[in-house]
Amino acid sequence: MFLESVKAKDFRNLNGGTKETGLGLELSRGVNILTGMNAQGKTNFIEAVYFCATARSHRTANHGELIRFGEDAALISINVSRGVDGRYKDRIEMSLKRTGKNAVVKSARVNGVPIDKLGDLLGILYCVIFSPENLSLVKSGPGERRRFMDMELCQVSKVYYYELKQYYHILRQRNALLKGMQKGAGAGDTLELWDAQLAESGGRIVSLRRAYIESISRVAAGIHQRICGEEFSAVYRPSVTAGEFLDKLKKNRETDIRNGSTGCGVHKDDVQFIINGLDSRVYGSQGQQRTTALSLKLAEVIMIREEKGETPLLLLDDVMSELDAARQEHLLSAISGAQTIITC
Repeated sequence: MFLESVKAKDFRNLNGGTKETGLGLELSRGVNILTGMNAQGKTNFIEAVYFCATARSHRTANHGELIRFGEDAALISINVSRGVDGRYKDRIEMSLKRTGKNAVVKSARVNGVPIDKLGDLLGILYCVIFSPENLSLVKSGPGERRRFMDMELCQVSKVYYYELKQYYHILRQRNALLKGMQKGAGAGDTLELWDAQLAESGGRIVSLRRAYIESISRVAAGIHQRICGEEFSAVYRPSVTAGEFLDKLKKNRETDIRNGSTGCGVHKDDVQFIINGLDSRVYGSQGQQRTTALSLKLAEVIMIREEKGETPLLLLDDVMSELDAARQEHLLSAISGAQTIITC
């Protein structure tokens, strides 16, 4: 698959200097390099492509930030070719509209037809994004590593996408009830129902995450070995196992009511990266941590290619300057044959 063209209007600062028509850019099937000074919109372009492919930003959860300041709406459209010789053509159009002070409505069309479920976008264009934020994947907090798992799993598994969406819906309902009980309102028998649903959904997510981390660990280990000759593994660290989820929710109930939030679950999970038997977050050098991030991203490309039969689009956002010459060379050799957009 490859990305043929991108148009954007009022998505962050993307307009191409023409407010009426917006930015339009055609891409080659090989390596595309976007150069320019800071704040000209290179990263915003990468973000726009990723947003069309996944219905989410890799930088923010606040969709209001994606609309140009002072404007009420943003539009992006991309043309994608898939299959042998690009015989299948798809057009994705995404729109964002302000509906209130902090409210934004997100909608999409595929080949001119509105889609009710944004998850239906998944699989039209596979993307692997590598940005400076990814280089801090190891030393960042658990939230960044959960985000890494979720962003990649959602692309390759619609089951996971909808399960994760359902889990967070249940979690919000449970937390709202906990806050009510904290103030003396709400019924305990209702909490029992939310506990059962949360444990059931969370158990399925734990299983899917565990399988994914085991798979990417095997692939990344080989890449890591070739880059620097070190042993590498990724280990999934769930907050609670699937089998004990419900019991732990019941055990922590009083604490959860007191805090007004749910203290255990997949929203508290983590991933540990091991290099030569040691936790790389604690003992790894900056070079080792960056090699870990690079190995994981290249492993994603391989896994999507093997599982889906399509080579994903590779988005490299200002990372070349963050890697030394040896790692740059390995990255460039690894992306041979993949359509790539590089900003610098």
